[in-house]
Amino acid sequence: MKFGPVAIADALGCVLAHSIKLPDGTLKKGLLLGEAELRRLAAAGMDHVPAARLEADDVSEDAAAEQVARALGGAEVDIGNAATGRVNLYARNGGLMVLDTARIHATNAVHEGLTVATLQPDSPVEQGQMLATVKIIPYAVPQAAVAQVLQSLRGTAPADAGRRALRVAAWRNLPVGLVMTRLPQTSDSMLNKMREAVAGRLAPLGGSLVAERVVEHEDGAVAQALQELLRHAAAPRLLLVSGIAATVDRRDVVPLAIVRGGGRVLHAGMPVDPGNLLVLGEFPAEAAPPYPVIGIPTCARSPKLNGFDFVLRRLAAGEPVTAADIMAMGVGGLLTEIDTRPMPRDPRRRG
Repeated sequence: MKFGPVAIADALGCVLAHSIKLPDGTLKKGLLLGEAELRRLAAAGMDHVPAARLEADDVSEDAAAEQVARALGGAEVDIGNAATGRVNLYARNGGLMVLDTARIHATNAVHEGLTVATLQPDSPVEQGQMLATVKIIPYAVPQAAVAQVLQSLRGTAPADAGRRALRVAAWRNLPVGLVMTRLPQTSDSMLNKMREAVAGRLAPLGGSLVAERVVEHEDGAVAQALQELLRHAAAPRLLLVSGIAATVDRRDVVPLAIVRGGGRVLHAGMPVDPGNLLVLGEFPAEAAPPYPVIGIPTCARSPKLNGFDFVLRRLAAGEPVTAADIMAMGVGGLLTEIDTRPMPRDPRRRG
């Protein structure tokens, strides 16, 4: 693409680079200059006009933006119309925005004029919410750059085949079972607070609390309660354990109970604060994928965002959560601290 001042006599078919006010009105930038527009410019005494001239190997801004947007958006994503080199992508339904950040980074590294901006990965989104915007900055970009961007969005790993870099995983009707432990001094109000916090988190994600057990804070009692929930008539597909005391080791009550109940611990701890003390495990299920089980950090009694939300959102959208997934949550994992935290992470706040 050529850009700069062009003589009026040579500007037919060029794109107007900047808006120009004329005595009889305004010619807006991005306008394709025809004979009528050139006559108006000449009548206003102009002999040159700021313009862009597309070359044979260029793709116009709207066409390039549309190609990139269609290669980017996958399941449950609606693609808007192209205008001024921009195409927006929207959530067709509520759910979790799933993003392949490596492919987005690769796309934005191709050409400075081809840009893709998205929400944060694993963002919960509502129906109609904007997920991303594709913006072509100049009036045209080289065809070779567009082709490279499309290749970047397709990805190179075998797992990328058939999966778009951006999609929305819809919330599922997730039935949940909850085990809470207590000590002799534990108040009913504290248990109610955790129960309400869990139910409040599930409702916007399409989940529901269908079964519950309250037992002593002892691994054998927790293991038995988990086994009972597995056999419960309401058939919970996610098991949660809220220990009245924080889990600080794999040999502590909650992870030990998961193993004793017939499951296994996949990961203990997470690089998200608040939420460091989460435990991720699973129970084998006959003729079905394993049942995930989460040892909830005690900070989840508060409705404020914490590491438990990061894991719960993925499971509520039917997305797997592995130990590697949890270990990758550290960037952006420093969250607003909960006011009632017994031991603030910043020493300057203690006391």
